[in-house]
Amino acid sequence: MYITARERKILEVILLSEEETTVSSIAKILNVSSRTVHRDLKGVEEILKSYGLSLSKQSGVGILVKGSSENKEKLKLFLFSASHNEYTPDERQTIILSSLLESLEPVKLVVLASDLNVTIATVSNDLNKIEEKIEPFGLSLIRKRGYGVELSGLETAKRKVMSSLILDHLDEFEFISFIRENIQKRSAMDMDTATDRLLGLVDKKKLIIIESIIDDVKKELPYPIADSAYIGLVVHLALATERIQQGVEIVLDDRFPDQLLATKEYKIAEKIVLGLETAFQISVSQGEASYITMHLLGAKLRNEQGDIFEETAVQVGYTARKLIQYVGNRMGYHFENNIDLYQGLIAHLRPAIYRMKQYMKISNPLLERIMEDYHELFSIIQDGVEIVFPEFIVPKEEIGFLVMHFASAMLKGEENKQMNGLVVCSSGIGTSKILATKIQKELPWLKTKNVSLFDFEQINPKEYSIIISTVPLKDYQGEYVLVSPILSQAEIERIKQSVRVDLPDQPKNDIHLSQRNDEGKDFFARIQRNNRFTSAAIDILSGYFIQKLRGDSIESALLAACETLKQRGIVNDAVKVVNHLAEREALSGLGIPETTLSLYHTRSTEVTKPSFTMYELEKPVKVNAMDGTEISNKRILLMLSPQEASEETLEILSQISASIIRNEDSIHLYENGEKDALFDYLCNEIRDIFENKNIH
Repeated sequence: MYITARERKILEVILLSEEETTVSSIAKILNVSSRTVHRDLKGVEEILKSYGLSLSKQSGVGILVKGSSENKEKLKLFLFSASHNEYTPDERQTIILSSLLESLEPVKLVVLASDLNVTIATVSNDLNKIEEKIEPFGLSLIRKRGYGVELSGLETAKRKVMSSLILDHLDEFEFISFIRENIQKRSAMDMDTATDRLLGLVDKKKLIIIESIIDDVKKELPYPIADSAYIGLVVHLALATERIQQGVEIVLDDRFPDQLLATKEYKIAEKIVLGLETAFQISVSQGEASYITMHLLGAKLRNEQGDIFEETAVQVGYTARKLIQYVGNRMGYHFENNIDLYQGLIAHLRPAIYRMKQYMKISNPLLERIMEDYHELFSIIQDGVEIVFPEFIVPKEEIGFLVMHFASAMLKGEENKQMNGLVVCSSGIGTSKILATKIQKELPWLKTKNVSLFDFEQINPKEYSIIISTVPLKDYQGEYVLVSPILSQAEIERIKQSVRVDLPDQPKNDIHLSQRNDEGKDFFARIQRNNRFTSAAIDILSGYFIQKLRGDSIESALLAACETLKQRGIVNDAVKVVNHLAEREALSGLGIPETTLSLYHTRSTEVTKPSFTMYELEKPVKVNAMDGTEISNKRILLMLSPQEASEETLEILSQISASIIRNEDSIHLYENGEKDALFDYLCNEIRDIFENKNIH
């Protein structure tokens, strides 16, 4: 059956939609006029008819494919596997670029033209478009008569383009299914789509092995990774393995800072490297290990509290506060005391800043809809990031995720919920948050829990009144509601109709022994965790004090402070701890901009227990601030942690760090507050953690 590129695109759009799709939205996706779409719909209806399907058209509502799920799947399989006679310009350019990336030698234009069944002039025009796409990555094309065309640039840049192409053109759920199912079956098919060409950049069997290697080490990471980042890591490692086997490697140079080697992510990267070397009998360089480390640092997804105690996290908190102030002033909203927004931004901005520093691309499949539905907010945040991040070019995809955080805060409703719902999302916290808060606003009686697509396998669906998902749950046999993350009114009505009101209560005497054993283990783990929270809180609060110090320099003041802590048994070696603080300060300033405060912090083997203390300087000293300016430091806030501190300890220290620069009132209190007032404030901050964690 002959099918044009536009007909195929229209079918893909309407087959994947559970609701009516407007002609104007299809036209926008295809970058054509609505009249063109109407004309192509005649051919689309003929194709649907041949598969026992029909097209429902409702004026003012949209179009929807009608027919059995079985027939829809047959048509999808045809669209996926058929050898098409015509490509869209975007598909042609994708195929050409993937061919150039795959080849280690120049490619003749006549070969590309013959492969795509177009003229050399068309290929030449496509190459012009490709040059525009690859320029931001630092790549260029070498084009000479009689020579052909070749990609020129760093191997790291080529890898980024490869990853970007695959992740931009593959649906996340499709890719998860691809690496977990039917690899052999799909490999045997004779397929010639743009997607197949992209997947041709990697050996499909490698994906299974690499996923197994990542799963083995993923448990050692102290934070979860979003599904989209997980997929990106699988793609990156598959590409790296392919390129190493071809003799093309990343060479270690000045782009990889020495401090990478000291991160826990580098230790994980080393284990991944060992797995790759063993599985594929290759030798992986330190440059490759460093690049994997950067990928992990850029992919990390922090918990809600965000570990802002480590590295540059306090600077991120300051940046988050500036963005909150800017957006709040422009929108006329009071975001300053919204803890969820503040912590959520910190959790997102840490890896986002790292991605921007390393020119890593992130995919945001909801970008167009976000820009359309939150046009004003998007524009304001776009202006805000130019002020807050003057050193970066912030991609629209990142701005889209930031919009989600602010939109979530604006939609936050009353929390008077009586029923439990499970929200399944495939990617980052921004997506799940905006959906959860929209549900909270529209359905305040429904209490939701967010999980990723991977984590859904571990969930007992019977514990929830309803399951709401933004992605198809392919292997799940139970009922669920498929919605878009932004949630339309029609979807809200479907949720209301689908809620299971009367969940059967399981009699206690029917609980199996194995279940009782699991509950017992869970109880023991819970009280252990509660004990760690309590112990850390007692250490920090009982060790808190404010002390006046003399010192002509920040170094002498810190030494005096650490000597005091040594006398109290919190520090073993004062000089070593001061050296660690100096090393931390060398990475970036620790003064809080536009204040008289500095936050000196470190984790050290010379620290015996967590500590937060404050020191009033008789004579202010100049210190470098987080934004590169200089401040007159009157109060030193000193936060210390043992090197091997528990997650619970770091969470409490993170909460304290976040509280310092949350708003103008908190800054004023830390600058001028007396010991008792600050102690009460710290107690309230820690109490919030205990209440949120249900610690008794």
